[in-house]
Amino acid sequence: MPSIVSVSSYHPPHTLRQEETMEFARELFAESYKDIERLLTVFSNGDIKQRHFAVPLDWFQEEHSLEERNDLYIKLATEYSVKAIEKCLQNPSFLSREIKASEVDAIICVSSSGMATPSLDARIMNQLPFLPQTKRVPIWGLGCAGGAAGLSRAYDYCLAYPKATVLVVCVELCGLTFQRSDQSKSNLIGTSLFADGVAAALICGTEANVKQASARTVHPTIHSTQSTLMPDSEEVMGWDVKDNGLHVVFSRSIPSIVKDWLKPNVETFLENEGRTLEEISAFVAHPGGKKVLQAYEKALGFSEEMTAVSRKVLEEHGNMSSPTVLYVLEKFMQQERMLGEYGLVAALGPGFCSELLLVEWAGDVH
Repeated sequence: MPSIVSVSSYHPPHTLRQEETMEFARELFAESYKDIERLLTVFSNGDIKQRHFAVPLDWFQEEHSLEERNDLYIKLATEYSVKAIEKCLQNPSFLSREIKASEVDAIICVSSSGMATPSLDARIMNQLPFLPQTKRVPIWGLGCAGGAAGLSRAYDYCLAYPKATVLVVCVELCGLTFQRSDQSKSNLIGTSLFADGVAAALICGTEANVKQASARTVHPTIHSTQSTLMPDSEEVMGWDVKDNGLHVVFSRSIPSIVKDWLKPNVETFLENEGRTLEEISAFVAHPGGKKVLQAYEKALGFSEEMTAVSRKVLEEHGNMSSPTVLYVLEKFMQQERMLGEYGLVAALGPGFCSELLLVEWAGDVH
């Protein structure tokens, strides 16, 4: 089974407390909503204390063209991804030695908050000493499901090539998509929730030499994955692409969809693997928001203890779209887990879709 041997996260430089962003939203949306104080409770009730952004608060005070936003996205997304990759390949918490970029066989680069051709992975390869023959797999448009999907596609690659080492990089600069002139409630909710973040994960096939560099005697291995699309659900989540950039689409129905749709989806997946929800001790869930986490709990019969790690990431970072689930995974991998424990990685995104992975903490790879 392919193994996850290292994970890292990178926090963009500008930290904003939730109180600061709430005051900014009050000024911006007050004229459009007579009940603005009631609406602003999404900031105080969302269990987010702070978030990280690529730009300072005063950047959001001005209008910006799509060209300006995207140029900044390409520059900073490349810069931050390089830092996350370097940390992942050198992380002493998970590795006994530094992994060279030349030892990586493929890069899966996940992002949905900007556009780049050549894709970001090509720009990253010009900054770090990857081999020119490194396979490039850019993935765009999966939003919040992208981190789990990146892990799933790395699993697929390592099944096909058991000697391979695959690097998954997720980078989202959601703040750069902010639309000052958009007075919709979706934009108000997005302003209270989304943030910027970058994460990387290193996945190895069963015969990969890099596996011997693991510093952990117990580490997560990927048993299987499942991708599920809800038919005719394009309007639930995503972007509206307009002349001045990307406008967030964020349906109020998402928590109720999770409650009604997720459980049979998860149960079918686990049944196919001969497992049950009761056997899951590590729930590595993308924290889409407070209500989404509550919907997870209700749908799957989990206690708040099962979503505690996801809640902590939400509290400290907000929803960073695709990298967020890797932030959660990093915290789980920093814990001491028991041999044979099972975990479920879960993320939801535009489509509307889900991405699930069944992982097991396996024994010494040395």
